[in-house]
Amino acid sequence: MFSNRLPPNRLANALSRRLAALEKSGEPWVDLTESNPTRAGFEYPADLLECLADSRALAYEPQPFGLSAAREAVAHDQSRRGACVDPSQVVLTASTSEAYGWLFKLLCNAGENVLVPRPSYPLFEHLTRLEAVEAVPYDLEYHGRWQIHVESMAARVTDATRAVLVVSPNNPTGSYLKRDELDRLSRFCTDRRLALVVDEVFADYPLDAPAAVVTDVAAASRPLAFTLGGLSKSVGLPQLKLGWIIVGGEESVRTEALRALELIADSYLSVSAPVQIAAADLLSRAGVIRDGIHNRVRRNLTAIRQIATRFPAATVLACEGGWYAVVRVPSVRTEEELVLELLDRDRVLIHPGYFFDFPHEAYAIVSLLPRPDMFADAAARMLQLATTSL
Repeated sequence: MFSNRLPPNRLANALSRRLAALEKSGEPWVDLTESNPTRAGFEYPADLLECLADSRALAYEPQPFGLSAAREAVAHDQSRRGACVDPSQVVLTASTSEAYGWLFKLLCNAGENVLVPRPSYPLFEHLTRLEAVEAVPYDLEYHGRWQIHVESMAARVTDATRAVLVVSPNNPTGSYLKRDELDRLSRFCTDRRLALVVDEVFADYPLDAPAAVVTDVAAASRPLAFTLGGLSKSVGLPQLKLGWIIVGGEESVRTEALRALELIADSYLSVSAPVQIAAADLLSRAGVIRDGIHNRVRRNLTAIRQIATRFPAATVLACEGGWYAVVRVPSVRTEEELVLELLDRDRVLIHPGYFFDFPHEAYAIVSLLPRPDMFADAAARMLQLATTSL
C-alpha cells in the first residue's frame, strides 16, 4: 500500500525502546545527544520574537524565492564571513531538509545518485530515498585531522551521479572544507559536470579550525554550487523554520538553475510570512545568541579533553567546528552494548558511531550543547564505562 521510498524497517530499535521506557518512568537522565539549543538552557533576549508580530505579515504576498527584504537580509548576513552574495541568488526554504529535497528534484531523475560523506549525519539516507535518489558514500579519513578522500569519490562516481554533497563543518566529525580540498572538488565536479552542494549550517562555530578553511563556497564557485544555511544553527532557533540556498557558479548555468528552482519553489511556497518579515531583525540580533552557544561548546570541548586525560585508552579526536565531539574508545564492548549499558547504569545517553556510519567500532559521539556541570559529570561517567573491561 505504501511507497518504497519509505525506509523498509521502521520498527523501534533496542535503544529507542529503552529510552522510551526511561522517559515513561519519569527518572532523570542526561542527554549527551542534545541538538536543540532551545532545550539546553541558553538565555534568549525576552523580546526576541516580538518581530514575528509585525502587522505586515497579515498580507499574503507569495514570492517563489521569498520576500526580497528577507533575501537581502540573508545576503547581508553572509558578509560577516567576508562573502559577497547577490540577493537574487538567495532562495528561501522552510528548512535545510527542504532545501535538500528541492535540490534533489532540481538535479536528479529517479534512480540517479549523489555522493555523500561518510561518516556524517544519517538524514541523507532518508532525504535521498524520499526523492527516489540513491546516496552513495565517499570517505572522510582521519589522520590527526579529518580529510576528504577524493579518491573514494572517483571510485564511486558513475554515469548516474549528479552531485557531490559536503557538510562543512561536518556533523559529527567537526571537519571544515579546506582550500586544497575545495580546489580538488571543483576540478572533480567540473570535469564530470556535477553540482557541488555544501551544507554550512555549523559554519559560525569554529573550534580548532585551521587557517585554510573555506566557507560560503557558492559565492565564489565556478562549477554549479549551492550553499545551505538557516536560522536553526546561526540564530539557535530551529522552531522558526527558515533556511536558505545560495546559488553559485558560472552565470549561464546559475541562471538556468535559478529558473528551474523558481518553478520548484513556486510549487511549495512553504516559508511563512512572519518569519520572512522578521528575518532582518533576527539576523541582526543573532550575535549574542551565537556567542552564548559558541562559548558553551568551547567550554565543554575543553572539559571533555581534560577529563579524557584521566582515561588514556580513550581519545577525543580533533574537532575544527560544530557542536559535537567524537571520542574513540576501546572495543571492549560493542557500541550498542556501551550505549545501552550507559543509559541503564548511569542514565546518560550518547550516540554510537554506527549511527553516523563510522567504518568500524568503537566511537562515542557527544553533543557539546548541554549545561557545563551536567556535561562534565556525564562525560566522565561515559569515559569511565567506555574504558572499563566487561
